[in-house]
Amino acid sequence: MGGVVHVPEAFARSQEKYHGGAGRAFVAGLPGLAREFLDRWGLRVTGPPMHGVASLVLPVERRADGVPAALKMQIPDEETGGEPVGLRVWDGAGAVWLLDHDPATGTMLLERLDETRPLSALADAREAVGVVAGLLARLTAVPAPPGLRTLGGIAAGMLAEVPGAAARLGPGDAAVLRDCAAAVREVAGEPGDRLLHWDLHPGNVLAAGREPWLAIDPKPLAGDPGFDLLPALVDRFDPDPDEVLWRFDLLAEVVGDRRRAVAWTLGRVLQNGLWDVEDGEPSLAAEQVAVARILRERRA
Repeated sequence: MGGVVHVPEAFARSQEKYHGGAGRAFVAGLPGLAREFLDRWGLRVTGPPMHGVASLVLPVERRADGVPAALKMQIPDEETGGEPVGLRVWDGAGAVWLLDHDPATGTMLLERLDETRPLSALADAREAVGVVAGLLARLTAVPAPPGLRTLGGIAAGMLAEVPGAAARLGPGDAAVLRDCAAAVREVAGEPGDRLLHWDLHPGNVLAAGREPWLAIDPKPLAGDPGFDLLPALVDRFDPDPDEVLWRFDLLAEVVGDRRRAVAWTLGRVLQNGLWDVEDGEPSLAAEQVAVARILRERRA
């Protein structure tokens, strides 16, 4: 990348897998994009690039004052486009600070956290879930701003897809999908208006200086906080029903209504299951089927 940064091959492959030609074009344009914002925002690169599936992050510091930061580049889409909106609303309360943003490219300058200390590295999984619960309570305490994707729209789209998706699964998984859809139908008329992170799990929480832990990488939407519980339920999954219910009860307590939390967690299983079918998977993810079974029994 012209001496600026090397694009990891795994990141290039993920962009091609999920975005096709647009992903290849994005990777090819990263050298110029990085140079543009390093110059525009007065930054210097201080280490090797980091990446997940959707974004490439450069550790940087501001040349003027040496303040560390993170330059995040990703393709703006329905999920990632809401990230700067949500971060502005939270304004650092439980989440990483947004320092600057370019709407045209989706490029963001973020507060630098300690990427070497993710919450997922804690040995005690229950302690990690407790931290997530505290962040969940703070992040979902505020109403979503206008313009974000909505859980109501997502729910309607999911329910429309269920008959076709269920027909492509075996009887057991098809029954899980239909049961999850039935739970969603009961609450779809009241989808909620809170600002949701959507992907809040220990891997998306990093240690920080100004607070012990802060959330990163949100994919915000407006909806019921119960839709945010599943990622923490399946992280380092323990199939023991008592453990699943311990986690669920802790998380559900901070969002208030357990009945709705059960229904929207089943809705999240439904969403992931529909994606599995779309991707050609022959069956639903076993840990999510287990969560659905345990919560369906609780619901009954």
